[in-house]
Amino acid sequence: MNTADLGLPVDVPSTALFTDQYELTMLQAALKAGTAERRSVFEVFTRRLPDGRRYGVVAGTGRVLDAVENFRFDAGVLGFLRERGIVDEPTLEWLASYRFSGDIWGYPEGEVYFPGSPVMRVEGSFAECVLLETVILSILNHDSAIAAAASRMSSAAGDRPLIEMGARRTHELSAVAASRAAYVGGFASTSDLAAGFRYNIPTVGTSAHAFTLLHDSERDAFQAQVNSLGRNTTLLVDTYDVASAVRTAVEVAGPELGAVRIDSGDLLLVAHRVRQQLDELGARDTKIIVTSDLDEYAIASLAAAPVDAYGVGTQLVTGSGHPTCSMVYKLVARAESADPKAPLVPVAKKSSGGKTSIGGRKWAARRLDEDGIAAAEVVGTGAVPAELADRQLLVELVKGGDVVAREPLDAVRDRHTAARDGLPLSATQLSRGEPVLPTEYVHGRSGSQ
Repeated sequence: MNTADLGLPVDVPSTALFTDQYELTMLQAALKAGTAERRSVFEVFTRRLPDGRRYGVVAGTGRVLDAVENFRFDAGVLGFLRERGIVDEPTLEWLASYRFSGDIWGYPEGEVYFPGSPVMRVEGSFAECVLLETVILSILNHDSAIAAAASRMSSAAGDRPLIEMGARRTHELSAVAASRAAYVGGFASTSDLAAGFRYNIPTVGTSAHAFTLLHDSERDAFQAQVNSLGRNTTLLVDTYDVASAVRTAVEVAGPELGAVRIDSGDLLLVAHRVRQQLDELGARDTKIIVTSDLDEYAIASLAAAPVDAYGVGTQLVTGSGHPTCSMVYKLVARAESADPKAPLVPVAKKSSGGKTSIGGRKWAARRLDEDGIAAAEVVGTGAVPAELADRQLLVELVKGGDVVAREPLDAVRDRHTAARDGLPLSATQLSRGEPVLPTEYVHGRSGSQ
């Protein structure tokens, strides 16, 4: 079943108002000036990675494709714009028939990126491309930030699975997107049922402290849970005294007990004590799951602990301190007229303070060293050097307004694992440092592509 096609409550009927007002006022002015139909190229990139990060992760591409398809100005939306006087009637008439008919290229979802990487390129008339700026950035900035944090956490966790548990720490719809991005970044499951329903991500969950507190004794609570969910369930053992709870848990469920969860205290110390106690009680196959405000650093610190899985919430859904990637959407080339055959002219903002841009329609490729490990991110305009022709990163996502690159989320997740594995070993270091790959620029003629 393709749950993405079901039209679930976490979706919206139109994404047209997920935009800033100045996109529409620019459209109105361009229509009046006769420049709205000029062929244009916009690119999404970031000038820098969040402080201390070695690489970024492209996530949200599939959601961008959905948003572009749903970018429609229906009667209700047009009525709102008319009532507020946001744009004039000729502009409303133009919007009424809006359908993106251009092309979108981008890094495939799950791929890694670096400063200057053209992670998405949107081509079409100025009018149809400019309207998509806010919604594209909203999705990519959020999802890529979560996926980057998830990637660092999954790298720190090694072979131990990670559970996404952050729904209660963010907006209800952001939680669904965060679950998806976390799965791309290497998480194995989510506690959020909406994410499971929408994206077919495995879901997990058993009980909270409230369930234990509800009952007259911890034994009663454990017995009720085992009676309902079976001996393979996970029992929460830190409501009162951990050692007493572990003993009771094994007495109730037997050595077949699936797992115990620890949600507080010195996790390193407690995990060792619990493992020893479980083994002494004969529950050698019972797993230990730890939660409690984990981030990639806490996970790494538990590498030597007898922990079998981690549950992560707040730090994940807030990007582990970096909730955005600071991606921007900039016009880099435009035609001199509305003539479809008019050549593209590179354009770029000239600015101080680190906000300069490089004009021209760009390609990107990843240079490898003699061992097949990534050595540099090469970004250029004009012809692609022959030695990089088979290392190009951008793929076609939308052609003539039609989505051409939808793919299963598991394929995206596998791509990220492969992309991260192809980076130098220092990419997974948690210590602060520069991007693991330098970005090299190759300037050529932009031509009339």
